[in-house]
Amino acid sequence: MRAEHALIERRLPRLFAVLLVALLALTAWQWRNGPPVAASILALLPSGAGDARLQQAEARMQEPIQHDLLVLVGHPQRERAIALAGELGRQWQESGHFGQVRWQLDSDLDALRQHLRDSRLNLLSAADRKLLVERPDAFIEQRAAALFDPFASFSLLPPEQDWLGLGARAQQALNFGGRVQPDLASGALLVSEPGMSWAVLHLRSRGDAFDMQSPLVIAQGIEAARQRVEADGGQLLATGGALYAAAGQNKAMSEMTLIGGAASLGTLLLLLIGFRRPRVLLSLLPIGMALVAGCAACVLIFGQINALTLVLGASLIGVAADYPLHYLSKSWGHAKWRSWSALRSTLPGLTLSLGTNLIGYLALAFTPFPALTQIAAFSAAGLIGAYLCSVCLLPAWLNGMQLRPAPRLLALATRTISWHNRLRQGHGTYWLLALFLAFCAGGIWQLHSQNDLRQWLGKDPALFAQSQRIVELTGQQPTSQFFLVRASDEAQLLQRQQALGARLDTLVGNGQLRSYLSLNGLIAPADQLQATRAALRTLPEHWQPLLALGIPADALQAELQQLLEQPQANLEQALTSPLAEPWRALWLGRDENGVAAIVSLQGQADSAVLQGAADGLDGVQLVDRLGELNRLFAATQVSAAELKLISCLAIVLLLCIPFGLGGALRVVCLPLLAALAALACLGWLGQPLTLFSLFGLLLITAIGVDYAILMRENIGGPAVSLLGTLLSAVSSWLSFGLLLISQTPAIANFGLAISLGLMFCFLLSPWAAPRHRAEAQP
Repeated sequence: MRAEHALIERRLPRLFAVLLVALLALTAWQWRNGPPVAASILALLPSGAGDARLQQAEARMQEPIQHDLLVLVGHPQRERAIALAGELGRQWQESGHFGQVRWQLDSDLDALRQHLRDSRLNLLSAADRKLLVERPDAFIEQRAAALFDPFASFSLLPPEQDWLGLGARAQQALNFGGRVQPDLASGALLVSEPGMSWAVLHLRSRGDAFDMQSPLVIAQGIEAARQRVEADGGQLLATGGALYAAAGQNKAMSEMTLIGGAASLGTLLLLLIGFRRPRVLLSLLPIGMALVAGCAACVLIFGQINALTLVLGASLIGVAADYPLHYLSKSWGHAKWRSWSALRSTLPGLTLSLGTNLIGYLALAFTPFPALTQIAAFSAAGLIGAYLCSVCLLPAWLNGMQLRPAPRLLALATRTISWHNRLRQGHGTYWLLALFLAFCAGGIWQLHSQNDLRQWLGKDPALFAQSQRIVELTGQQPTSQFFLVRASDEAQLLQRQQALGARLDTLVGNGQLRSYLSLNGLIAPADQLQATRAALRTLPEHWQPLLALGIPADALQAELQQLLEQPQANLEQALTSPLAEPWRALWLGRDENGVAAIVSLQGQADSAVLQGAADGLDGVQLVDRLGELNRLFAATQVSAAELKLISCLAIVLLLCIPFGLGGALRVVCLPLLAALAALACLGWLGQPLTLFSLFGLLLITAIGVDYAILMRENIGGPAVSLLGTLLSAVSSWLSFGLLLISQTPAIANFGLAISLGLMFCFLLSPWAAPRHRAEAQP
């Protein structure tokens, strides 16, 4: 038998060394072109259900998030703001990071005027059409007043080309960006407020906002521009997906470094204090193995690893450290501790721990959230790597080492076990159980549920403040909500958008929606054009106020005739106009089922109100990704509870092999009670129950059952087992507890739930030992 053991002890490290070399080679190949890390939190959310057309629409609406930036350069002097914007625009254009940099209107103003003149009938707003059709006299009176109003907005068309004012009204309907207006002298796009003029720049990056290179470069360029503008006495505001992505990358990397570094340092100090031998620090190797194996598995399966997975994966350090601690802790019960013999005695428990941990983490893979699937893959691969390193390599490197465990810790554990034994011999257990259940009932009674996509995203205060200021200045507030309109042909599409637009106009008038953009703003349905032309024919009866201003009748008649004879452009022709830029992204084109287009919205609105606007309209579908995800969050709470039940049953079946049914139920019930107590603590602390805290509770059963297994096996005596449980618990708290410092609410909530649960797992673990063993003394 000894010869067999010696042979195994020689071969295992060699086999593991081969595996380690292969893993390192795979990792080096995966990182050959730089870190395969993604920063997009949106990529970790479930993809929307639906057909190809709906997916096309969602992809189209996400393009601005991935590529667009809006920059406002402000200065008390209007000319200086324009000059600074021009300097920055040219600089960014030459940098090569942007496919498009726009800080002024198309320089060919004559072409713009011609397109406006040719398209003014189509571009009239619904309110202007209604006024023209129902009250042509008021339409003319307003035009007469505007001609000599010094405070009237500018017009691209000179009065002699637009006596009736349809061009000026069409230009207003174009809505160049809410409060954003072009400066005719320079072509710059400006927003004015008392004491400050803002020049607007629109940037479109070449790279995706969520890759690991371009956002950081763009953010650095924006910051350098801010310093340049501020040095000149101005201000710079910027918003865009790339800036949020860069902030997220920096935050994720700093948190990963802080959490991973602090957890590793804490584990290092724990090993030194507990075992007082520098060589014992070799037991940190399974932690490194876990992180390398987890990253390699994620890149192999998903093609990349997300920054959020890295942050949460850093918490795996505490769990990976448990495996060597299982057999290192037996040094308190053996005067002559030997690494291989300690491993053989604890190997069944180690293997059970691996099995229960895998069950808990892999349960996350069966949720509809790609984030949790990736975390499950990372953690499962990491745990297997840590287990193999602890079993195959570490005992060989620790062979021959004599540990000197701190005796005071064993004395403290012995007193704790004695106190616990006295408690179990009397009726104190029943009173404690009653108080425990009362505590749980009171906390759960106060618990409230909260599920929102914002739990995934930490809000950068500086960027958020700039975004809000830009919304205030420009009047633009894009939202993920939109309508998808389908039809058999263009004429039917415009009719259906017209019906939807009538309802949306009501919402805008009621203040329930800021504004919307539809292809009907670019080209009007045929019936509206007919009604408009019919109203134009009646204008000679009402244009006396214009004649009174000295405008020649023949000039008015010539303009009217030109409007009546103006040819009707189709949708695709209208989209080629330089004035059509805001609408081009709305057109989804034609497929075998017909045509489709998007109606985009400005300002987040209530989903129920928007759904009411779509009800009863053929071919109109509300797409509310945020609302859909929030509903999915709430629905997944039920599936999370089901997964917890299934994982518990799987763990019971696994533990029935060594402990029998009664022992398995006893071992599993304790972490379930700990999860119940953690829920109660969330209620007492006023913290909401979120999907992430539920998934944390799901892991409590898998991780916390390790403590009960240690106490149940009782290797080395109850006090030694309790010390091993304490070391495991502290290493886990060091990892999961540090998640509380994360600025991402989802991560902090996840860490809080697990930390509370593991605390109760440790406190309840002595009850896992059978009574006759609990009464034994080491």
